[in-house]
Amino acid sequence: MEKIYGQHSFEEIRSTYDKKEENDITALKGINQYIQKSKLENNFVEQIQGYRDATFFSKDERLKIKYADSAIVTAKKTGKKEMISTVYLLKGSLYYFYYKNYQSALAEYLLAYQYSKDSKNDYLKYKIIYQMGLVKSYLGYYDEGIEHFNKCISYFEPKSKEKLHPGAIRNAEKGYLNSLHQIAVCYRNIKDYKKADSIIDVGLSFSKIDEFLLEKAYLIKCKGISEYHHNNYHSTITFLQKSLPIFSKYDDFYWSSVSDFYIGKSYLGLGKEDLAIRQFEKVDSAFLRRQFIVPELLENYNFLINFYQNRKDSKKELEYSKRLIKADSILNRDFKYLSEKIHKDYDKQILEESKSRLEARNKWGFGTIIMLISILVIVIVLAWKFYKSEKQIKLKYIKLENKLKQQNKPTTLSYQSISNYGKSVLNESVFSDLQNKLREFETTIAFKENGLTIERLANILHTNKSYLSQYINDVKGMNFSKYISTLRINYITRLMYEDPYYLQLKVQGLANECGISSRQNFSDLFQEINGIRPTDFIKQRKKELDEGNISDFISSS
Repeated sequence: MEKIYGQHSFEEIRSTYDKKEENDITALKGINQYIQKSKLENNFVEQIQGYRDATFFSKDERLKIKYADSAIVTAKKTGKKEMISTVYLLKGSLYYFYYKNYQSALAEYLLAYQYSKDSKNDYLKYKIIYQMGLVKSYLGYYDEGIEHFNKCISYFEPKSKEKLHPGAIRNAEKGYLNSLHQIAVCYRNIKDYKKADSIIDVGLSFSKIDEFLLEKAYLIKCKGISEYHHNNYHSTITFLQKSLPIFSKYDDFYWSSVSDFYIGKSYLGLGKEDLAIRQFEKVDSAFLRRQFIVPELLENYNFLINFYQNRKDSKKELEYSKRLIKADSILNRDFKYLSEKIHKDYDKQILEESKSRLEARNKWGFGTIIMLISILVIVIVLAWKFYKSEKQIKLKYIKLENKLKQQNKPTTLSYQSISNYGKSVLNESVFSDLQNKLREFETTIAFKENGLTIERLANILHTNKSYLSQYINDVKGMNFSKYISTLRINYITRLMYEDPYYLQLKVQGLANECGISSRQNFSDLFQEINGIRPTDFIKQRKKELDEGNISDFISSS
């Protein structure tokens, strides 16, 4: 029998509040009794359960973190690593969901991972895999995120159909639906809309979907954004407005902001600019309150800046320009820290642990044979990966080489072909004037100028920033920064291909040659635009030239 303190057991006390809604503070009275009973009986396991319950029912976000800290202190008293891992994971999830503080969340996830290494608890393992997938998705490592969420789907879906305790089944179902949602987000971001659509349909057809209010709202939100990419703007607005009240109820400001943003873009698509601006200003308000933003929402400020430029409201234009700079700095700070941390403290550790396990098997007899076979398999796999990597680099080089061999004419687009919004900003005369001036700008290689800004170029071309920005967005299909970067990378790539002299330069020298000050920035842009790293391109080009010289020598002999 369960130990009784006074007149009520832990189970009886918990039954007074466990059916209440999340964030219902009326549950705290029973929870405090639960915690007091566990303290008096020195029952650490029940004490931790009480603190976990408190994080669920407390409405104050700071109080949730405080209860999680108390759970960690108590878990450490037990000396059980699995239990300590579980509460660190809980605290990380609180930072992620309620604060969208990725740095703090990742720090807790990594501690949870450290304590879980020897655990045989698969549910704990896959919760950590899921949370790491969230961080990777946020960083834009969508392919890696897909790997994480596929693993979670493979674990949670079968579990949801097993004969388990009702609570365990519900956790598995929730894990399954959340993994479907996140993998659909990843596929959308790599523009595989067909795959994303099929996953969304699977989630919405789940037999118990109506029991999961928030998870259903996530999938409806995905459906709405999918409709936007299919240009079904009315459907987008309908789906997203259906999910927004649920996000508001659960205080999910991340997806509320994304939903408001896509509703705004849909209104733009329908020609309802005033309604669109109202939505974009909602997104800005959320950013001011929470100091949180994701990369796809930066475009929100471009819309606001352009709108107030056209209205000649310089005060508002400056206000939103400052906000864009601030948002960008927050993203840069987060991304640098998170990217280094997750690859150093998580991905690298997994590889090192695999190596350690192999070394631990270094015993005579059967153990030695297993070790040697394992090493042989690893060598073969690494050799195969190296071969595939080299082959991929070669294919990317050939693809780029074919592109360089084609004499592509400069992009020309008639005034009639640009967007309606573009026509509202640019008249045909201004459009033609910019077309001629930018053609000359590209031909004379003026884009090499260091520190070239859109304001500087607008002055050079005797136009204004708004016209220039809109022309580049419509005709070139990219923003100003991407446009200048593409011109510079295309220019230096052709020089490297046609003149062996440039193959002898260091990466910094190549960057200087085309007007890019940072070596790292140059390498990143070169790979992004050309699909291959500059060092790999140089290696392949030199190899090709050497083979050509040998062939010429043999022929002449």
